[in-house]
Parts: sequence; C-alpha cells; structure tokens
Amino acid sequence: MAKKIISVKVNGRLQEKAVEPRTLLVHFLREELCLTGAHIGCETSHCGACTVDIDGKSVKSCTHLAVQCDGSEVMTVEGLANGGVLHAVQEGFYKEHGLQCGFCTPGMLMRAYRFLQENPNPNEAEIRVGMSGNLCRCTGYQNIVKAVQYAAAKLQQTEKEAA
Repeated sequence: MAKKIISVKVNGRLQEKAVEPRTLLVHFLREELCLTGAHIGCETSHCGACTVDIDGKSVKSCTHLAVQCDGSEVMTVEGLANGGVLHAVQEGFYKEHGLQCGFCTPGMLMRAYRFLQENPNPNEAEIRVGMSGNLCRCTGYQNIVKAVQYAAAKLQQTEKEAA
C-alpha cells in the first residue's frame, strides 16, 4: 500500500511523516512520534483511554486515521503541561486523587481539558455527562468529578488574575 505524506502539528510542533492510509492515529502517535500518553484500550472508541484533542475537539484516536489529521493540530496529554508547569486539569487530578491505576488518566485529562473549554463553569451533573465518554474501572468517578471541579475553579481564578 502506498504511503501518504501528512503534515500535522502535534503539541505545537510540525510533523511531516509518510504513513500508510490505514494507520490509526493512536498508532501514529505512539509508534511514529513516540508519544505514548494516548493508551490503546478497547480499540472501538468506547473507553476513551486514547482521547486526544484535534482542532478543538475531543477525538478517540483508536478509530481515527492518521491521514485524516493532515493539516490539523493535535494535542496529546504530553502537550498539556507548559514548561514543566502542570495544566490545571493535571493539577486537579493530582490534588483530588482523580486516578488509581492510571490507565484511563491520559484520556480523562484530555477530555477534561476540552470539556472545560466547552463549559468553563460546569456543575456536577454537567461534568458527569461531559466526561461520560471516558470510562474508568477503578475510581468510582467521584474523585474525577472533584478533579474537574478543581480545574474549573483554578482556570477561572487564573482568568480573573489575568484580567
């Protein structure tokens, strides 16, 4: 099968690579770019462990082809922290213990990041619905909800301080 050259900005860095048309984005990220944060879970888009941000939308990278990202901007969990400073969602998951085994955490972080862009001041019910496409087998979700609430408050405080 003939490879196609794609140009995609990943975590702010332009990447030009030749990929087979059937290459899934999760495999491209993990194998071609050595960005192993997106985890391969169900491979059917049900669990969300592979969630990344593409052009401002949460996408399950296990069912998205790499060639579909040609000309796009992709952010993975590796792109959340800025200069060694944790993003508010990362800090929230740390402070509120929103993880246990950690397998779902990268996808949860990426979905929480985008969700808070979509709804910066969510209530608990909205958080539960907004995060419902990402599954966790360990936590019972309560601390994940607390982590997202923490991140929302921190992001709002940061915006107030910047204004």
